Amino acid sequence: MKRITALLIACIILFPASAFSQTRKRSAKTPTRTTKPSGAEQAGAIRVAEQIKTLTRFLYLLGGVAKGIEAVDDSARRNEASPAILEQAKKDKDKVRASIQSVRQGLDLLEIDFRTSPELQRYYIKLAGVASGASVAEEQAAANQFDRAGRSLLDVVNRLTDVLLAMR
Repeated sequence: MKRITALLIACIILFPASAFSQTRKRSAKTPTRTTKPSGAEQAGAIRVAEQIKTLTRFLYLLGGVAKGIEAVDDSARRNEASPAILEQAKKDKDKVRASIQSVRQGLDLLEIDFRTSPELQRYYIKLAGVASGASVAEEQAAANQFDRAGRSLLDVVNRLTDVLLAMR
């Protein structure tokens, strides 16, 4: 009995010492995914990535078009623009508005797919609102505020990127 008591006391005394015997500090790492994403998650991530690519390509082109439209609008205010240039600017504005509307429709469909797919619903919280951001850009373009519309679409790209990061 004395041996068991002595062994228990030794274990109690030595046990806390083993807890402090770790010689290497562990750094906090970001959690990595241990399971493979489902087919629906992969398809969802691909669709989000495609939207990001489409939007960034569009924003790149919008920058140049918006500057050209602003220059024509300035010329029109000073009565220096020809009717042909004004007509071309009107066509460019209509194209930009139609493109933003198309982007918004694509984002609407993406939101619906994430909301209605059980595998993607957990990512919907981060995705919700990207279509309304595109809708704001659509309203800004309708008011001839193309630079502001582009900035609103940049916010949409940032949100989409956050969704993609959450899905990795």
